[in-house]
Amino acid sequence: MVSALPVSLEDIRAATRRIAGRVVETPMVLSASLAEIAGVPVWLKLEHHQTTGSFKLRGATNAVLSLSPAERARGVVAASTGNHGRALAHAAKAQGAVATICMSRLVPENKVAEIRNLGADVRIVGRSQDEAQQEVDRLVREEGLVMIPPFDHPDVVAGQGTLGLEIVDALPEVATVLVPLSGGGLAAGVAAAVKGVNPKTKVIGLTMEQGAAMKASLDAGRPVQVEEVRSLADSLGGGIGLDNRLTFAMCRALLDDVVLLTEAEIAAGVRHAFACEDEIVEGAGAVGIAALLAAKISSGGPVVAILSGRNVDMEQHRRVINGEGAAFAEDRP
Repeated sequence: MVSALPVSLEDIRAATRRIAGRVVETPMVLSASLAEIAGVPVWLKLEHHQTTGSFKLRGATNAVLSLSPAERARGVVAASTGNHGRALAHAAKAQGAVATICMSRLVPENKVAEIRNLGADVRIVGRSQDEAQQEVDRLVREEGLVMIPPFDHPDVVAGQGTLGLEIVDALPEVATVLVPLSGGGLAAGVAAAVKGVNPKTKVIGLTMEQGAAMKASLDAGRPVQVEEVRSLADSLGGGIGLDNRLTFAMCRALLDDVVLLTEAEIAAGVRHAFACEDEIVEGAGAVGIAALLAAKISSGGPVVAILSGRNVDMEQHRRVINGEGAAFAEDRP
């Protein structure tokens, strides 16, 4: 099954070699508090310690390095809910290329500001990832920019898969890997890597209850659109694309389950990370912890939860920690 996938274990190993020295090999730490809750060892993969604050730097770097010099000279463009845009802006700048990032008005302002600080051309378009993607398509068509999408691209998936190889190299006996699930680039890459090494390891996707496009698509048996709603796990928002080429098929083939989490459960994960693990993570980065706290995960052996990002609005984080009602950043028109 794994060998027939569009992104192979060898593709991921090649990506590991390509991005070596350009991304951080993030640590894994044992969580005594979560192990007591789960009844098995629980390790946290601290990917939020990555240079740009999320796993997205892996895929963006692999994709930019895979371009020809002529392609890089044209400039790169992508739609993003924030973290991919920041990663692509960083990776492009490192190679002397110009990045244009298109985002909807639902993207938190802290993420927009960080992308601008990296010198990218930022376009705010509409109120959905799909509307932002329309601007990307126009820039590709009319201005010749090279699109590097946030998830549905073989070099991006392979780059994200390098995280999975780090997990199995550090903990060969891992029984279950908990991975945040949005468009599926991280889940597809990690699952291909983990199951390519050990097919018996379970890989479980985690996402929010409302607006979970990949979950809805897997249930429907085909890519579908969902309404985007505000969530503490804002990085997990956005569609998977009705013309999805890679990640839908890979998630359908490789994920053992998809677990949905309420906003209250996600908030509990953020609080636990801060209070018990001394880690600041955004909502999407806390879903593995949240699922364990909510007893929605059962495993017969060691568990690894990926803490995927830290790029949270700190006022929002303070409100979550203090339990001050609605924890979303201020709405923007």
